[in-house]
Amino acid sequence: MDEPAPGIVGIDGIRAAAERLERVAHRTPVLTSRTLDMWSGATVLMKAENFQRAGAFKFRGAYNKIASLTPEQLARGVCTWSSGNHAQAVALAASLLGTTATVLMPTDSPATKRAATEGYGASVVTYDRYSEDREALAGELATDRGLVPIPAYDDPLVMAGQGTAALELLEDVGELDVLVVPMSGGALMAGCGTAARALLPGVELIGAEPAAGDDTKRSLTAGERVRIPVPHTIADGQQVEIPGRLTFEVNRRQVDDVLLVEDDDLVDAMRFMFERLKVVVEPSGVSALTAVLTHPDRFRGRRVGVILSGGNVGVDRFLSLLAGAQTR
Repeated sequence: MDEPAPGIVGIDGIRAAAERLERVAHRTPVLTSRTLDMWSGATVLMKAENFQRAGAFKFRGAYNKIASLTPEQLARGVCTWSSGNHAQAVALAASLLGTTATVLMPTDSPATKRAATEGYGASVVTYDRYSEDREALAGELATDRGLVPIPAYDDPLVMAGQGTAALELLEDVGELDVLVVPMSGGALMAGCGTAARALLPGVELIGAEPAAGDDTKRSLTAGERVRIPVPHTIADGQQVEIPGRLTFEVNRRQVDDVLLVEDDDLVDAMRFMFERLKVVVEPSGVSALTAVLTHPDRFRGRRVGVILSGGNVGVDRFLSLLAGAQTR
């Protein structure tokens, strides 16, 4: 494994983020299940970020970034681009810190995520994720309105904020053999992987992403970022075409493997969480757990940390996804 990427994200920055987030972010619980351990043959310890403020880990990075802005920047307002979870996180963090937020969201974002984003006080601008470049549109928005961009993942302060999830997990459970993290733009793994390796140098770091959206796995195999078409997957939080530039520089040095998961298996894992633990997790939020359930030979006999990254799924969609699974 290469040396950590210098100057992007480190344990000191993650600890500083933890101090900034103290008494603001929720310290989310660690969930366990004897049935899950029996099925997987592992001891599985799940960090439940679906119980985080705004319903996902994204609040950690968004708040850490916005809280680091100068008074002059806060007075200008912030903007971001997101399918939902980062949008809600930025909207909430902006309201807590006394600034305004404008959010660029895809037209097909789940209605519940848009409603929550607007409910936190943000102004929403929509775009077509399949035909328009969201980062170019966001750049124009920031320039035209004088707003401060808050990237969803490609930012050191965002990565450091996300890394506090793993910092808390390890403080609560101690030693792990492996940490499994959902992969999208890459900030969650960049931060969590950095924290885990700083505290447990021998821990294995495994990412999980939809089989239809394997940009990270392809990029790690190629040794450079690979762009794919916008993935068609129920995991809307993982519909990313290419890893972030900075996050990939971190993750290519530390990630041991990326496991791919199918949409049907994501729904099965959602059902398991609901029926056995009475917990709602969205499709992208359950991808790391799905990787454990569908690749048990990789984890048998080991202490496995899993990040459940979010729970923002509306009741109608949740029921329709589970009903579809019943008809298979």
